[in-house]
Order: sequence, then C-alpha cells, then structure tokens
Amino acid sequence: MIRIAMLSRWHVHADDYARQVRQHPDILITAIWDEIPERGEKWAEELGADFEPNLDTLLARTDVDAVVVDTPTNLHGMVMEKAALAGKHIFTEKVMALTLDECDAIAEAVKKTGVQFCISFPHRILSMNLYVKKVLDDGLLGTPTLLRIRNAHDGAVAGWLPEHFYDPVACGGGAMMDLGAHPMYLSRWLLGAPVSVQSTFHSVTGHEVEDNAVSVIKFESGAIAISETSLVSPNCPFALELYGTKGNVLIGGSENSVRLFSNLAGHETKGHVVIPVEELPAALPMPMEQWIEAIRGKGGIAFGLEEGRQLTEMMVAAYR
Repeated sequence: MIRIAMLSRWHVHADDYARQVRQHPDILITAIWDEIPERGEKWAEELGADFEPNLDTLLARTDVDAVVVDTPTNLHGMVMEKAALAGKHIFTEKVMALTLDECDAIAEAVKKTGVQFCISFPHRILSMNLYVKKVLDDGLLGTPTLLRIRNAHDGAVAGWLPEHFYDPVACGGGAMMDLGAHPMYLSRWLLGAPVSVQSTFHSVTGHEVEDNAVSVIKFESGAIAISETSLVSPNCPFALELYGTKGNVLIGGSENSVRLFSNLAGHETKGHVVIPVEELPAALPMPMEQWIEAIRGKGGIAFGLEEGRQLTEMMVAAYR
C-alpha cells in the first residue's frame, strides 16, 4: 500500500491527479494540505481523507509515503524541499520551481534521502512526439535547423481558468510559464542545450501576466526553436514541425496526423508521407504511472530532477 498526501488544489490538474491516484486499488490518499484551509477542508471531505492545516505536521505523519504537489508555483521550492527531507516521494506539476537555486535545493534534498521524484511532462510520453524523436535520432532529417511547436487553448477568453492563474507572484508568469512549458521541454529534449532566448509576451485580456506569447530559442547546434502558446486561442490544435537539411516531420494540426518528408539516400519520399498510427512508437506510461512504479521499485522515470531544472532554466531566460 502506497499512502499519498495531496498538497494543494491550486492547480487545474490537481483533481486529475487525484483521480489517477485513486484508480489504483493499492494506493490510498490519506491526507490533504492546502495553503487555503477552506479549500483543503472541502477537498479532504470529497476525497474521504484527513485535512491537515500544518504542512510540517502532515509531512511528519507515518501514514504518508509520498506527496503530489499542486501548490502555487512560487511555493514549489519550499514545499518540495521539506517533503524530500521528510523522506516523501514527490510528484509535481510543472514547472519545478521559479529559480535555479530552488531547483538545486530540491535536488539536493531528493538525492540526500533517495526518494523518487517525477515532474509531469505528459507530451514526452505521446506516440507522435516519440516518433519525432526517433526520426531525428535516426538521421532522417539530416541536421535539424528549425523546430516550431504551438500549444494553446482559450482558457482566458472562455473563462474556465481560475482567476489565481493570473497572479504574477504565485505563478511566476502567465501562458508561457504554464501551458508554454510543454513546447519548452519538448524543444530541450529534441534539440539539446539552449544558448539564448528572446520572447514577445502580450496580454489580450488585460491581466497582469501574458496570455499570448512566443519565445525563440537558439541552441548550441545552431538550430532554432519557436515556442508558441496562448490562453486566448479557441479550437487550436497542438502542432509540431521539425525541419532539417534532409527533410521534415509535421505532426498534429487540424488533421492530427504524422507526416514525414525525407530526401536522405535510401529513405527518399515523394512529398509528405502520412505515417499510419500502427507504425508509431508505443506510448510510454503516464507520468503518474512511471512515478508509482518507481516507488514500487519496478521501473524508471523518464523525466526527473535534471529535466525539471532544464525547464526552469529555459523559463528564467524566456522571462528575462
């Protein structure tokens, strides 16, 4: 039995993670903490768990083996360092923390106690994105030159994002910090180490943080990535385009397809070829599943401390 505490209902994904945890018959949510006690008490009642208003007291409980962190982003550093030093396994929403110093403090605590740490990078488990990584690694695109990723929704204009998602202190930023994290970590995974970032941010809805944003990233290889995100774009499909000197691969878009062009000898295509679903790599387990299996000692985690720090590094540069 793995006993889990949910730390805050602040993030919009908190309920999703609670559902994922409760799908396992041998995992139990035993306790809830929230920086807003009234919200935490209500959630604890819904989940049939104890509400504990004091974080230190909760982390000292013997019936808590692990924690799921969905606090405001500016609390991540404090909460996760304490959790790790208390010997609790950690699953966290992105981003890992708002500063590199906080990331390093979390990492030091995790390594000291040996707990399992997973940051939620769900786009890295998807078959389409795994296919992009494969054709890149196989050299079918030649030298990569340009990557464009768009990840957007209409939460700010449709009104379904909570108002606290526009708090510059709690969030550390707006659209790029939250939804734009996915293009950012995908770019780092595909193209390696970045050397510079330039950003253009704007608030269409007039909030204190941006809801429409683009960051342009240059990598050590010379490749360029364009990370696009928005909270004001209705019916906007995810799209990824990776171009190289020998071809390109296009995924998502309105057709939600995977299309490859290559003029590499032995792999030539006449125009774009649609890759059937059955030829795509198998999806990896969900981040939550990877974390749970790692706690059980039955598997590894594809994205942890290093990947979390890399994302924070890119965000710091993007906002600078």
